[in-house]
Amino acid sequence: MADEKKKVPLTKAALERVTEELAHREGIKRQEIVEAIATARAHGDLSENAEYHAAREQQGFNESEIRRLRSMLENAEVIQTSDDDVIGPGKLVSLRYQGDDAVETYLLGLQEEKGGEHDVLTPESPLGRALAGRSVGDTVVAQVPAGELKVEVVKVTPA
Repeated sequence: MADEKKKVPLTKAALERVTEELAHREGIKRQEIVEAIATARAHGDLSENAEYHAAREQQGFNESEIRRLRSMLENAEVIQTSDDDVIGPGKLVSLRYQGDDAVETYLLGLQEEKGGEHDVLTPESPLGRALAGRSVGDTVVAQVPAGELKVEVVKVTPA
């Protein structure tokens, strides 16, 4: 039995951003790198040509990102957030850390969700795992590398 690839939960906005980034990397970015390699080759001796080696390194990174983005899109699952106060991907979560009166708001989602006005808290992180399925008023304890982290869920809204 073949391993089923893990679904990648993305909001519609994140799906659009990933699609745009893939198109940019496969088109404009790839062409810029090809031109940089050609220019560097024209300078001669490739063994000591730092410009050539940097362009080739950039090419490898770009192709790696293209593969990652393609895989993400192939396994993407557009998430529909509900209007309840249960924490899940695509929700804004307002938290109060133990010993602090300030409230901080995060978007629970993948790093591809970044770019909005809130920091992203991934579902795979220790705090993200501990918060999943919890509701407003719950106190959550997460085991993080620095020890125990205790937070109170203040507010949950769709992103």
